[in-house]
Amino acid sequence: MTQAGAAFVTLGGVEKSFGAVRALGGVDLDIAEGECVGIVGHNGAGKSTLMHILAGGATPDRGRLSIAGEDQHAYSASRATALGIRCVFQELSLCPNLTVAENARVFHPAIRGFNWRGRAGRLILDKLDEIFPGHGVGAGELIQDLSIGRRQMVEIARAFTVSDQPARLIILDEPTSSLDAHTAGQLLAHVRRSVAGGLSCTLISHILGEILQTCDRIAVMRDGRIVVADRAQAFDRASLIAAMGNVETAPPPTEADRRAVAGSERPVRVRMRPKRQPDAQDLVAREGEIVGLAGLAGHGQTDLLLATFAAAAGWRRGGAVNAAVALVAGDRQADGVFAQWSIAQNIGISSLARLRAGLLISPRREAALANSWRQRIAIRTQDVHANILSLSGGNQQKALFARALASAARIVLMDDPMRGVDYGTKLEVYGLIRDEAAAGRTFLWYTTETEELKNCDRVYVFRDGIIVAHLLRGELTEERIIQSSFAGAH
Repeated sequence: MTQAGAAFVTLGGVEKSFGAVRALGGVDLDIAEGECVGIVGHNGAGKSTLMHILAGGATPDRGRLSIAGEDQHAYSASRATALGIRCVFQELSLCPNLTVAENARVFHPAIRGFNWRGRAGRLILDKLDEIFPGHGVGAGELIQDLSIGRRQMVEIARAFTVSDQPARLIILDEPTSSLDAHTAGQLLAHVRRSVAGGLSCTLISHILGEILQTCDRIAVMRDGRIVVADRAQAFDRASLIAAMGNVETAPPPTEADRRAVAGSERPVRVRMRPKRQPDAQDLVAREGEIVGLAGLAGHGQTDLLLATFAAAAGWRRGGAVNAAVALVAGDRQADGVFAQWSIAQNIGISSLARLRAGLLISPRREAALANSWRQRIAIRTQDVHANILSLSGGNQQKALFARALASAARIVLMDDPMRGVDYGTKLEVYGLIRDEAAAGRTFLWYTTETEELKNCDRVYVFRDGIIVAHLLRGELTEERIIQSSFAGAH
């Protein structure tokens, strides 16, 4: 770790409320030059609100903000940008109908005149090459045509680019949530190189290993306050979890604890072939199994889930799916939430038959269903009739889980669903998934977090749209998955 310099940012007694909800209750935090500060805490602890204030997107109700030794009184997003503060927020800010180069130009208005597209494209591609070698992104591609992982890469690279204004502090709010382990490693290595060169950084992540390995100092937030702050070396995984206020539960059952998978006589729920090639391996999932999909992001895992959903609905041939399915989308804004609806409506949409009273939906039944899942999965809200966007990103994701698990579907498809979900909630959801599987539900689970694959009975590793490895839980290691992911690569 590097030796940090003088304080670049000082936050003193920062408070912020949204109506009756207190998001920040008096936060004190310093970020030094050439330092990476990790910020951890459960969903709703105030992490993103604090970063929005630092980025100029929100104004504190009380408190002091000093940047480069100067108190900020008329602080705004444009002022933050001029001072060299850049942000990569959990909900991406790219314009989907513009190209990669055009999005770089939006971020750098000084790029103008003849061939501005070419210069903007070169700027962003050079940074992508530096951070994510082999990224496969073109400057002329529309953002909406990129996978969510590649969109996240563009968002990150754009924040690190420099034209007429400096980059002195990069705020990374769940930056690896859509990246596979290999790509996340590339980013975190770049963060360490940048910090060693004098750049400051704040890193928010629910993947505690990333925080412990990357950050110089760690601040733990709970209920809108920083409850512990110390050097990263002073923490380990267990102490971070304890500081956040959650007791780690028992580990997932071992292979011997679950019914044997190989040679099982249980009914086959799903049989799908990722690519229609004569020698391609089929994905097979049986009743009560949790089957993981792994490999580098964008290599066919999401396509397989969508093809399974289409086959169940009768929209696609070439696969066998013999029960109703539900999908938990990873890209909640594009594929998950109904932005104009309430939390209760978003949860109940997959359970309409149970909610009917005559020809109409019963508001009472709808609210009762939502409240039962609000309590069961700890959705942080006091009113299920509030708009879904009133929830934090992680709590929106919990609502999507509630929607799927509350439905009658016997097969649940999960497309990297734990993006932005805190560690304590992950443990609760893992337990729910295992309980549902024990009761006969089948799960197909694509995740970019290797640790999550340990909850699966077995895992299929994808490369270039085909299955290149089939691993039982006892065979799972990050090295084995990465090795399989690059099998046959040129």
